[in-house]
Amino acid sequence: METVGTSKLRIRRVEVRRIIGHKNVKDRIYSYEYFTLSLNLYIPRNIVEKFGSNFIVVRDEEQGIITIMPQKLAERKGIRVEQ
Repeated sequence: METVGTSKLRIRRVEVRRIIGHKNVKDRIYSYEYFTLSLNLYIPRNIVEKFGSNFIVVRDEEQGIITIMPQKLAERKGIRVEQ
C-alpha cells in the first residue's frame, strides 16, 4: 500500500566560488580558473556565464535526490526560495 503525501524538500540558495590556480611547469607559470560549489561540486564555466553565479540546491529527503540548478532556471520552473 502506497501512501500519497508531500515529500520533504529542503531548498537553499548557494553562490558559486571562483577559484584561480597557478601551476609551475618547466620555468613557466600557467594560471587556470574554475567554478565550484561547496563539497567541490564543479560547475562548468559556460553555465556560470549563461545563468550567473546564484544556484539553488533542492534536496528531497524521502527519495534521496539532490538537484542543483541555476536560480534563474529555478524561477522559470516555479521553485521559490524564502529570503
